[in-house]
Parts: sequence; C-alpha cells; structure tokens
Amino acid sequence: MQDQLSDGHPSPVSESEAPTAGPESDAPRRRGRRRARTDWRLGGTIVRTWNGTLLAIALVSLGLAILAGSLVQLLWASPWAPLASTAVLWIGMIVPAVIAFRKGRPAGLLRFRPADIVFGVALGLGLRLIDGWVTDAASRPFPTGSPLGGSLSPSWVLTEAIPAGLVGPVVEEFFFRAVVLVAVYSLLRRPAGSFAAAIAAVLVSTATFIMIHAVDGSLPLSESLSVGALGLTAALLVMLTGRIWGAVLLHLVYNASLLALMAAGTALSSGQ
Repeated sequence: MQDQLSDGHPSPVSESEAPTAGPESDAPRRRGRRRARTDWRLGGTIVRTWNGTLLAIALVSLGLAILAGSLVQLLWASPWAPLASTAVLWIGMIVPAVIAFRKGRPAGLLRFRPADIVFGVALGLGLRLIDGWVTDAASRPFPTGSPLGGSLSPSWVLTEAIPAGLVGPVVEEFFFRAVVLVAVYSLLRRPAGSFAAAIAAVLVSTATFIMIHAVDGSLPLSESLSVGALGLTAALLVMLTGRIWGAVLLHLVYNASLLALMAAGTALSSGQ
C-alpha cells in the first residue's frame, strides 16, 4: 500500500483488472485510495505548484514595486507621496499572492484555530516589549506624533493608522509568510528534506522581510534587529503551526501597539 502522505500517485487499475464484486474485492480499492492532505508541509499537488516559478514571479514583482514606489516619491512632491509609494509596494506583493492562490490553496494554510489568537497577541506584545528594550525606549520621552514624523493630523487615521496597523500587516504576511515561505519550502522539500527546507524557507522569508524595510537605507541597526525578530518569529510560527493567521495577528498587534503608544503620547503631551 502506498503511503498516503507521499507525493506519488497510486497506480491506476484498469477496469478489466479491477475487482467488481464482494466486500473482499472492494478492500484493495479502498486501500489504494489516498486521503486528502490536511497539511501543506507534507507536500501534495497544490503545494508543488507553489514552486520556483512562483518564487521568481514574487521576487520580480517585489523588485519592480520597489523601483516604482521610489520613483513616486522622487517625482511627486506631495504629502500623499509616501502613502502612494507604499500602495504601489503593496500592489507588488498582492499580485503574486493572487497568482499563488489562483493556482490552489495549500492544505491547512488558511485554517484558523483559537490558539492563533493567543499566539498572535502574546508574541506581538512580547516583541513590542523587546523592541522597547533593544531601542532603549525607557531612556527616551513617551512617543508622540506619527511613526513617520510630525503631529497626528485629523487624516492620520486614514493615511497612517489604517495602512500601518491593518492593511500592511495582512499584505506583508500573505506575501512573505505565505507566498515566499511556502514556495521556498516546496522548492527544497524533496531535494533537501523537510527540515532543511523549513530552515531555508524561514531564513529567506525573514531576509526579504528585513530587506523591504531597509531598502531606503534609513533603518538603524536597533530597528533592523526588531524587524528581523518580527519576521523570524512570524516565519517560525507559520512553519510550526502550518497556519498563516497567527502570524497575521502577531504583525497586527505589533504594529497596532506602536500606533497606540504614539496616540497616547500625543494625547498626554497636548494635555500638559
């Protein structure tokens, strides 16, 4: 009997050779059937379509989006230029994700479990505390203004809070921790083995995540460590659970906690 978790296909049996009657004759046919996979980490037809070609598409799309976003900021002298540049970058991430999920949905990747909430909230807050320690936040005044600088204008919620606190984490997690991570794992699982493929997928996902945040060269070392810790934790969470939602919630909580601190700091400073 062929292993139901292997990537091979059971040998077809011609109708002339197949048993046609009786419970005894049905048993071999039942044993020959493979159950549907429930975990993309075990391989499968759909996961194999998330391969090197998809990874190449994702990286090329990301590179073009970085270039286009940089041109937007360079050529458009407007307060809306940073948001427009970010939107262009998101499009470069969304397109490969759409292509990937049109190929198929890896088994279990979009499954949700209550534990994902616990993982996301606990790890998101924990990483925010670590970020405060790494950047020595205790020695600095309570944060005020927006993460991009300046005061909190009435349009802050639309231009920064929603993009950074809601849209960005979802788009980035589906690109880096779904498309990139699963594609690298799928590409290497057979030739290198599951463990080596998982390590490579986590490292590649984390490295590209750091790169996209440091692309303009303005990311200090301390913040690079924090971004790297976020990317590494999210990648490990997806790799260990096989699900994406814990990483999405982790990223949401991590970003939202900073926005909450900014808003609270601004409110306290304006009240003095």
